[in-house]
Formats: sequence, structure tokens, C-alpha cells
Amino acid sequence: MLLLITLVLAAVFSGAALLVTVAEQPARLALEDASMLTEWRRSYDRAAPMQGGLALVTGAAGLGVWWTAGSSWALAGAVSILACWPFVLLVVMPVNRRLKALTPAELGEARPLIVRWGKLHAVRTALGIAATVAFACASYFSY
Repeated sequence: MLLLITLVLAAVFSGAALLVTVAEQPARLALEDASMLTEWRRSYDRAAPMQGGLALVTGAAGLGVWWTAGSSWALAGAVSILACWPFVLLVVMPVNRRLKALTPAELGEARPLIVRWGKLHAVRTALGIAATVAFACASYFSY
């Protein structure tokens, strides 16, 4: 049962991340700079706690599956989803902080930063999809 819950959590994380990558980010980039930055800030403030929490809970559940069932697929999934945390803290967070700190006079910096942020977010999306696939394999190969 824990494996199924873990798979669902990973799929929710991946679905949310994929939505941002393929729909929200391109739509955001179609806005003029001030609106684009406002939208990014509001979206980020709502999404960050959800995505971060989902990554932690999914990773912990995946480690639980690995610990109890010895599934190397579950370990791979847990490592993939948990890799989002150091990646965000070390690579994405400096971009996030700069975007949150931009003043109206610095608005010209917003677009290149948001484009960069989108590329970095796509890495998180890929990590989530990799975790989902690993948990699906764990489920498939456990029977």
C-alpha cells in the first residue's frame, strides 16, 4: 500500500511540475515584463510550499518502501525526488531570491531571470518524472 501511495504522490508532484513547465511558464513569458514578474511571484509563493512538501513526503515514503521491501527501484525514485531539494537550494534559490528582490527600476532583469528559472524548473520536472517512473517500475516488478 505504501508503494501505491508513493507512486501517486510522485505522479502528483510530476503533474504539477509538468503543468508549470509546459503551460504556465510559456503563458507567463507572453506577458509584458511587470505582469510577468507579478505572476511569477504570486505563483511561486503558492507553489513552492506544495512542491517542496510533496518532494519531501514522496522521498520519505520511497525510502520507507526501500527499507521495508528492499526495492532498488524505490530507492532510485526516492533519490530522484529528494534530489530536487539540494538542486533547488543550491541552483534555483539564487534565481528565486533575485526575482523576489527586483525593484521596479530593475525590471529589465526580470525576463532573462524568468527564462533561466524556467529551464531550471524543467530539471525539477525531469527529476519528478524519473521518480514516478522508478516507483512505477517498483510497483510492476514487486509482483
